[in-house]
Amino acid sequence: MAKNIMIQGTMSSAGKSLLAAGLCRIFRQDGLRVAPFKSQNMALNSFITRDGGEMGRAQVVQAEAAGILPDVRMNPILLKPTTDVGSQVIVNGRVQGNLRAMDYYRRKKEYIPAILEAYNSLSAEYDVIVIEGAGSPAEINLKQNDIVNMGLAQLVDAPVLLVGDIDRGGVFAQLYGTVALLESEERARVKGTIVNKFRGDRAILEPGIKTLEELCGVPVAGVVPYLDLDLDDEDSLTERFNRAEGRRAIDIAVIRLPRISNFTDFSPFERYENVSLRYVGRVEELHQPDLIFLPGTKSTIADLQWLRQSGLEGAILKAADAGAVVFGVCGGYQMLGRRIADPEGAEAAGVTEIAGLGLLEMDTVFSPEKIQTQTSGVFGPVEGILSPLSGQPYTGYEIHMGRSESPAPPLAKGAGAVYGSYIHGLFDGPGVADIIVEALARRKGLAPEALGRFDPAAYKEQQYDRLADAVRAGLDMNLVYRILNREV
Repeated sequence: MAKNIMIQGTMSSAGKSLLAAGLCRIFRQDGLRVAPFKSQNMALNSFITRDGGEMGRAQVVQAEAAGILPDVRMNPILLKPTTDVGSQVIVNGRVQGNLRAMDYYRRKKEYIPAILEAYNSLSAEYDVIVIEGAGSPAEINLKQNDIVNMGLAQLVDAPVLLVGDIDRGGVFAQLYGTVALLESEERARVKGTIVNKFRGDRAILEPGIKTLEELCGVPVAGVVPYLDLDLDDEDSLTERFNRAEGRRAIDIAVIRLPRISNFTDFSPFERYENVSLRYVGRVEELHQPDLIFLPGTKSTIADLQWLRQSGLEGAILKAADAGAVVFGVCGGYQMLGRRIADPEGAEAAGVTEIAGLGLLEMDTVFSPEKIQTQTSGVFGPVEGILSPLSGQPYTGYEIHMGRSESPAPPLAKGAGAVYGSYIHGLFDGPGVADIIVEALARRKGLAPEALGRFDPAAYKEQQYDRLADAVRAGLDMNLVYRILNREV
């Protein structure tokens, strides 16, 4: 069975996911077979594995850092919020149905056998399992039925490194307060603390670190710097949405739908020096982009209603009439059609039929059946400004509950410069984003070569290595290995 180590945090977005990915990369570099694990994930940013299972994006990133294929066993429970008080529950990659938050809370312990089966199966195949917690282990109102923090650590006998976020302030109170709220047996599992996202001279922290070690009774395992890395984000807490981005030579706007999902589809466009990628939630932010992306969403009908009420539907239609390229992905693709029907209430939006934007000649009908599959192939004939995509290889995956009338995979094109696809990850393939950006540049009379090209796979590997270098330098890796080997 594999050795294990668990990363827990003082709060959501303390940096657990990234530190776990960094450790996965370090253990891989050190010659160990390593796999990530998170028993329960709540996120709309998901991925479809090779065998058609759905899992959270964070564990996909960690698997890539470990140099292995993503596997639903790494994230046996995925919760995808459908409303403010309910989520779609996915167990071992397959949809089990929708539950209100309180109903799921009452039933959480029923999922322990599935969690342990997934964990034990991974443990039999790898040398090390890097486990990620969720939120905080000190959420005392939720501890009774915990299956993702100390409850899981007890089930799989894992030592814990507790991470605090100094960038938000109050890191010593975060760490000590969390430890103080733990039960004695839980406190014994904490073998070290980590100060994360630090900017400045570590010497300034030394007096506080010494006092923290005395108060918590465990060493500070490291101080990890604030990292500016380009890796996929897990959910809508991403800083991408709030990033101040001025418009550049080529300007791309992504509509920030309330229930936006798989926004990492558009990350490749952030990597060009002369391309701006902006997330837009209000009409006054749209301006006159060269390309508008309508992204995926967990609730197509509800977000289409929001698009209409916010005035963004009219702004998009006006931009399309003026020549802007409009490209819908998954739920955004469905919105571009003539109508969307939900006769069986699959989306639980309380609407059986709604008109779409009418930019594509198609209708979409929802049903409870969820399509989950990876896909690859070659673009067929593509018309209009994106015609250079014709014959280009593509890869990606589909996650949706609707079927559209006579779609033309991987791209459907309407009048003007309107395109749509069900395929997530479409722009990650070699050359796809390059071709789109170059086509936009040519239309504006710009030299395409000025925008540059890049190799997405090599770029991602560089980011993982940068992460590992920073984490290795920030942590006391001798201590980490002693914890892993149960010497502490």
